[in-house]
Amino acid sequence: MTALIIHGATLRTMTADAVKDIPVHHDADEAGRPTAVAVADGRITAVGTDDEVLALADTDTELIDARGAVLTPGLIDSHMHPVWGAELTAGIDLGGLTTLDQVRAAISAAAAELPDDAWIRGWNLDYKPFGDEIRGDLFDEAAGGRPVALVLMDLHTGVGNEAALRAAGIDGTEVFTDASLVVVDDAGRPTGELREIPAYMMLIDAAPALSRADAVDRVRAALRDSAASGVTTAAVMDGREATLEVLDDVEAAPGGLPVRLQIALWHQPGDDDADVERRIARLGAGGARYEVSMIKMFIDGVIDSGTAWLHAPDTEGESEHPFWPSIGRYQEVAGRYREAGFQLATHSCGDAGAAAAARTYAALGPRTADGAPHRIEHLETLTDDDVALIAQTGTVASMQPLHMQWREADHSDSWARRLGPERAGHAFRVRDLLSAGAHICLGSDWPVAQSDARIGMAWARLRRRPGDPDAPVFEPDQRLTGAETLLAHTRWAAEAIGRPDLGVIAVGARADLTLWEQDPVTTDPDHLPDTRVLLTLIDGTISHREEDIS
Repeated sequence: MTALIIHGATLRTMTADAVKDIPVHHDADEAGRPTAVAVADGRITAVGTDDEVLALADTDTELIDARGAVLTPGLIDSHMHPVWGAELTAGIDLGGLTTLDQVRAAISAAAAELPDDAWIRGWNLDYKPFGDEIRGDLFDEAAGGRPVALVLMDLHTGVGNEAALRAAGIDGTEVFTDASLVVVDDAGRPTGELREIPAYMMLIDAAPALSRADAVDRVRAALRDSAASGVTTAAVMDGREATLEVLDDVEAAPGGLPVRLQIALWHQPGDDDADVERRIARLGAGGARYEVSMIKMFIDGVIDSGTAWLHAPDTEGESEHPFWPSIGRYQEVAGRYREAGFQLATHSCGDAGAAAAARTYAALGPRTADGAPHRIEHLETLTDDDVALIAQTGTVASMQPLHMQWREADHSDSWARRLGPERAGHAFRVRDLLSAGAHICLGSDWPVAQSDARIGMAWARLRRRPGDPDAPVFEPDQRLTGAETLLAHTRWAAEAIGRPDLGVIAVGARADLTLWEQDPVTTDPDHLPDTRVLLTLIDGTISHREEDIS
């Protein structure tokens, strides 16, 4: 039985045979060109002309007339944090605030609506308001004595005032098994700056927690937003036991998960052998629309705070070391996970970290037994040798063009200041990686950046803020074409999670599909964020639908 037919469409199948034609926009009524897709039991069963495919319909088939709209494979967000993000995005969204006065005003406004003993939470805070020193006492007056717990936009630095630090029991004597740090002044008192996840999560864990029901609602809402931008699959890079429990609850609710999820379990550098064995036992765990298939390891932190791992120190003499006390331990752990069957994903913003991860993968074997390639996440600056190494080892470069949105043309932002002009010019080298023969995929890193895939696709093509032609363009020679950008969100992204049944429109593939009002390949990228996604389907089931599509 044919469950669904979409007809009258312009198809972007993204199959290897079709890619050579992809820059050309084909009219839906061009003779003999496929314009329709049939779906049964969650898979594509036919691709052909309207006449060919409509002949397969029966009385129970749902017919959707695309009226010339463009049908592509469902988009894949290659890096996001829907469950952890739901936890961290509590409180005030401080995005776009670049001065202390602006941040204080936002905190003061929130305080006016809260009880005297309530915590003030905030997220998406830029480094720019702080200048040379991040301090929690800068917000005491605005908070009116309440505990303040803020997370910066990259999710690698937190800041708390004295009331919050005291409630969390943070006194500056903390010792971590990785590069995390409670920053202290000359007298040994915490300044409020908490570098890296284990340090600032002590603060977040002390604050009032979301209820399970609230967490489920927030995760569902975040994923619905992704589905509305055409996303059908996401790689989740923060899997913990609590992540799987929340996802089970989302799946149990009506409608289930709005987006298919491939889960990477988190391994922190200080985790011991018992932690490794517990995670190995969870490989393959999942539900109807999620599966544990990857392991996520941190080889470094971020450039902005001096916790990345660079070939040479940054301009402040930091970013010299990996997170791991012993890189041999990283290699050992990676080997154990790889032998168990996990696909490996390593966070590395710095060039030295990316090179070390790629060399490790080459020594272990660049793919899992079933063919999934190992990956590096972020790769924000690379040398020419690093680019060549990543290509030669078959390592997937999983990148997020949206991370460029905090940069400044004069290099005054914390990222560029830390790197210096030369290394900042080697930023997000996605074009160079492709030219070298490397495999790439693109994602949002929500909640670090917007989950709307259309915005990320526009950044990949423009290397500047879409809708603002006068905005600075960063490394214009690294821009992608419309075709490459769509590939990096479909077939290439599917290959990067070891899912050849996704990312293409072909008989036998999963019926994960996105219907666009305009062609995402040829639409002016400045207008791409405003292009309507009319329909999003997972396994032929509608997860997003505009009212005027029937």
